[in-house]
Amino acid sequence: MMTVDEVIKLSKAGLSDDVIIQQIKKKGQRFDLSTDQLVQLKSASVSERVIQVMIDPTKDTSPSPAEKKTASPTPQQAGQLRRQDSPSSGLPTEIGVYAKQKAEWIEVLPEVVNWKTGGVVKNVASIGIVKGDKNGHVNGASSRNRFAAPIEFLIVVPEGVAITEYQLLHLHEHGDGREFRAVTGGVFHVSGGATRDLVQFEGRKIAPRTFVVGFSPGSGEYGFLPPGAFISTNEASSGKIYSFRVIQ
Repeated sequence: MMTVDEVIKLSKAGLSDDVIIQQIKKKGQRFDLSTDQLVQLKSASVSERVIQVMIDPTKDTSPSPAEKKTASPTPQQAGQLRRQDSPSSGLPTEIGVYAKQKAEWIEVLPEVVNWKTGGVVKNVASIGIVKGDKNGHVNGASSRNRFAAPIEFLIVVPEGVAITEYQLLHLHEHGDGREFRAVTGGVFHVSGGATRDLVQFEGRKIAPRTFVVGFSPGSGEYGFLPPGAFISTNEASSGKIYSFRVIQ
């Protein structure tokens, strides 16, 4: 026997009404739909034709020639139309940072950050009392992520996090690694030299939790630092930064 959930699954998979109706009639099953189930089907965009056949499998729901000309698109066709018309379609949905390369969004792989103060790695409690800033160190002289300017980034943030909580930072080569100064308490709690490496940027929201950031800097090392992305131990703390190198 088919279930309401199975009908919804077929509809969301992009199968046409005719195929779904064929499956229902093949089973010869009559659904005794409750009010909640009818609402569930409607909310899932299951068509009226399919719902009618679910209630009465013997019912002829074939569209007339006139109706065929004005029939609603299948879920698959509607999806194609949305991809053409909506700027938010076909976008990554997993939390992270992505760069646009040849019309595709490429994931920017993060690197590990080690936090330190005064040349000594500190724990998070110690870092928290530094006057408005903390120093990060990333191993390696250059990021594996390399892009030519100008660059368009897409940032998918966690639920409840604002794009203004991210910091765009300029990394400086130091020995065999890269270093930067970030801001504790967010970009609105800055003072003195804490803003030395901060790069101003604006995120344009194009979908829930999804922002586009345009960036056209000079060559060098940069990175997006997400809020609260650190792991602390009693002796040290580490986090992550979505680093990248801009090449000309």
